[in-house]
Amino acid sequence: MQRIRLRYTKRGRLRFTSHRDFQRAFERALRRAEVPMAYSAGFTPHPKVSYANAAPTGTGSEAEYLEIALTESRDPETLRVLLDESLPAGLDVVDAVEARTSGLADRLTASVWELRLDGVDPIAAERAVEAFTEADTVEVQRMTKNGVRTFDARPAVVSLETHSSPADRPSDQPCAILRLVVRHVTPAVRPDDVLSGLRAVADLAPPVPAAVTRLAQGLFDEETGTVTDPLAPDREAAEALTAVPAAAATAPTPEGPA
Repeated sequence: MQRIRLRYTKRGRLRFTSHRDFQRAFERALRRAEVPMAYSAGFTPHPKVSYANAAPTGTGSEAEYLEIALTESRDPETLRVLLDESLPAGLDVVDAVEARTSGLADRLTASVWELRLDGVDPIAAERAVEAFTEADTVEVQRMTKNGVRTFDARPAVVSLETHSSPADRPSDQPCAILRLVVRHVTPAVRPDDVLSGLRAVADLAPPVPAAVTRLAQGLFDEETGTVTDPLAPDREAAEALTAVPAAAATAPTPEGPA
């Protein structure tokens, strides 16, 4: 059984696709592309697809991940192209590798988010960011199925900073761009929780809903402060396997007796 790991996006209007809607669309794409899927056992078999840490409905993403199991081997790049062509524009399959290591979900420990706040002055946003990062605790509330829950959003936030340029502001209207790196903890701290925290500590309230996009997710590197590519270990393992036969082919053969 071959396992393939895929990275896909949610762009444009498709950011409003729920995770369940994406699951249905992806299973249809598997059938259109005639992917030789492995299926679960039981009375209602399902294709073996493992989803990892999907973005909330309404947020865009450049870094969503899943894994599929196949009954026959396929070239990952060829499979990526077939699936990408079978999905609507905006749900794009942008990367594929053969799974050669374990624990993909364990490597998704942090996310990088971009928050576009239309109608917010960048200077006011910068002051709010400073108040948030300097605070020891930032309590926010979230409605759950068991009622309102209060928790501290500050510890999960690795970094929060303003990030804007003239290209980010196509009009004369004020717009603040925030870049957020947040650890995946329990309870999960989402971008809207950080926005609630900015409102709590600095009364920052965007006049329109923020446009939120996940730029990356993966293992957080403590030394560099960056979020690394979770598919990199699979690529490195594949390269190591191909390097061994190449090295064996070029190794000198011992000479026999004269």
